[in-house]
This record gives sequence, structure tokens and C-alpha cells, in this order.
Amino acid sequence: MTRDAPLFHGLDAPVLTGAARPGLCTDCGVSRMGDGRACGRACQFIKPDYPGLEQAAHGRQANPAQGEEAFFGPYTQMMRARLAPPAPGAQWTGITTALAAALLRDGTVDAVLTMAPDPADRWKPLPVIVTDPDALAQCRGMRMGYAPLLALLEPARAVGHRRIALIGIPCQVYALRALEAELGFDRIYVIGTPCSDNTTTENFHRFLSLLDPAPETISYLEFRADYRVELRFDDGRKARMIPFLQLPISQLPADFFPMTCKTCVDYTNRLADITVGYMGGDGDQWILSRNARGDEMLARLKGQLQTAPLTDKGKRAGAVRGFLANTERAAGGLPLRRMPDWLRPLVSFLQPRTGPRGLEFARTRVEMKAIETVLHLRRAYPARLKNMVPAHVWRLVAPYGLTATTAEMPPCAPNGDSAPLAPVPRQD
Repeated sequence: MTRDAPLFHGLDAPVLTGAARPGLCTDCGVSRMGDGRACGRACQFIKPDYPGLEQAAHGRQANPAQGEEAFFGPYTQMMRARLAPPAPGAQWTGITTALAAALLRDGTVDAVLTMAPDPADRWKPLPVIVTDPDALAQCRGMRMGYAPLLALLEPARAVGHRRIALIGIPCQVYALRALEAELGFDRIYVIGTPCSDNTTTENFHRFLSLLDPAPETISYLEFRADYRVELRFDDGRKARMIPFLQLPISQLPADFFPMTCKTCVDYTNRLADITVGYMGGDGDQWILSRNARGDEMLARLKGQLQTAPLTDKGKRAGAVRGFLANTERAAGGLPLRRMPDWLRPLVSFLQPRTGPRGLEFARTRVEMKAIETVLHLRRAYPARLKNMVPAHVWRLVAPYGLTATTAEMPPCAPNGDSAPLAPVPRQD
């Protein structure tokens, strides 16, 4: 590899998939690094320390009484935005790759670690080191599957990159932050995306085959905040919108989503410098700048972003209680709605008009993920609850009757936080 190679994957070992991934592991890439003990220090599925890493990354911990931090973690500013004009081939409008490209163009970083599509499969993620800002256009769009992104840290350092940016999902970002002080880089900028549950690339292809008779022509898939999935095609067909309630979930295997995703404790990437997603965007992108470095990155796109006021509509409590009941009934499988087929079209029509929207939609998803985490760990790994579920998750589930037993209570944070006893207020 030469330092000016614009796109380089740098991985000799194959990406682990399916049953090849042992236990609670997302193959973030740390296990492929030289230090065999690093996983024990870095994995969010062992004993995460969110208060400590928030302090290190942002200079402070999340304040549950401040703004929306009880739900989304620390932030300095939060907005609804879109890149104008949208970047061709972007999943939404291209803000994430635009942030990384701006860092490369002005020389703030030497390289960006992110995902590109595998040459043999556009849905399979391939970790890459990018040094040419224009090459980030190849990294736009969604990928589904496991990819050891952090395994690129050592190759990047070996060729002399001292200032890097990384675009990652929460489990990758947690591990990066846990190891950041010992990695030897001069500076790391972290651009995070919320995780909307992952699965193997093979499982995702099966899902696509249930959505369309010609799945190989699907070029774009997005779960939207208006309760619909959008499909686009490269064979000239018009885009399709499928209501969530009409998705073929019942035809998927119970383990379609791995236990790691069912027990994730950080849906909004609270340790990134800046989080760019969709949940609170109500049709636009949703940005949470979390510290001075995030503000610095956001300032680089001044003049390119169209912003709009955040929306906050509907009430989440009923939907969240229904999700809790369905998850309990599913006994470890996928939570299915018990609804007659004749009623689904009517509810699909009403959901985007009366259901939670904007920030309330984001709160809904965060609470659902917190509930899912507690219920699945209690069923599958009860001994892990004490160390694996941080205080901010217990706060979120307490209004729905899920409270930590003495055996499940997490250790106090360094500041003496007894947060599980102070639930987030529920909107009824």
C-alpha cells in the first residue's frame, strides 16, 4: 500500500458472519489487532463504562435533567438538516460523507476509516482507508453485515497516518473510545451513525427476496420515520413504499437479528463527536453535535446545510407498552404484532398521521431498544445484566415497570450515580 492510495481495505482475514461469530460479538475488528487482551478492555458487551468514556470524549457526562440527554446522550446542539444539493448516491442527503470529505480536503486528517460496498456484493460492507476526499463518494449508502472496521487502525498507523477520522456504528465507536488513549494517533475525529439493528449480509439478502420478486434490482432500502420502508431499483422501476406493518417479519427466522443487536445499550452513538441519523429528523437528517470537535466538523458544512426546526409530535407510551408486551410474548424471537390482516392497511394509513414523529419518534425507538436489551438479557444472559446494562438504560425502562433487582443493579458510576432509581418521565 502507498500512502496516496485513495481506497484501500487492508484486511487479509475474512469478515466473520453468522455462527462464526462467537457469543456477544459484532466483530468490530479489535480481536484482529495485535493485542490479544484488547477485547476485554474495549467490548461494550462485557462491562461498559459510559460515564467514564463520555467524560473522556466530551469533557462531561450526560445530564439526564438537561434537554434530551436522558434519551440521546450528551450534545451541544441538535438539529434537523439536509445537504443542498443532495449528494448523488447518498442514503439520505450525504451529510456523513460530506463531513469526512471536508476533513480530508483541508488537511485536518490524513485518512478516513469507513465502509465501502464489497466489489462482489453491493450490500456487503468492506472496511476501507480513504485518503482522497472524492473517493468517499464510493462509500455512500447503506450496508448490512458485520465488518471489522477497527482492524484498520493498525494498518493506518503503520503507513504513517497520525490524524484520522472514523465513521462507525455504536459498538465500533465504544471500542475505539475505550482504546483511544493507547492507540498512538495525534487526533481522531469520530462521526457516528445510530444503529438500526444489523444482521448478516446473507440474512439481509433473504429479507430482500421477501420484499420483491427481483431482489437483485433493489439498489436502495431505508426504514423511514414515516413508518414505511422505501425501496429503489436500478431497472427503471418507480420507488416503492412498504408500510412497516406490511413487512414480512413473520417469515424471518427468530435469530434474524443477532443477540448483540437485541442487547445493544447505545442506539444513538453517544460517544461519537457528532451523530448523523434519521430518527429525529422527520424526513430530514438528524444531527447531534456532542462536543467542540463535533461543532468544528459541523461548521465546515456551513452554507451547504439547509436546516429546519425539530418537530415533536404524537405520544409514544402506548406504542412502547405494546412493544414490551410483544417482546415478552416472542420469548427471544422477533416481536410480532397480533393484528388481523384486514386491519393492517388501516393502521398503516393512520400510523404516519397519528403516531410519534420527530423527537418523539426518536424517543420511542430509544425506549424500545432499552426494553429489548433488558428483556433479552434476562432471558439469555441474566448474569450479565449487572455489568452490561448501564444506568442510562435502566432510567429509560423504569417508567414501563422494568426496574433492576438487587442482583441486576449496576455498580455506581465514579461520581456516585444512582440513576436507576431516577426514571425518565413517560409521556402518556
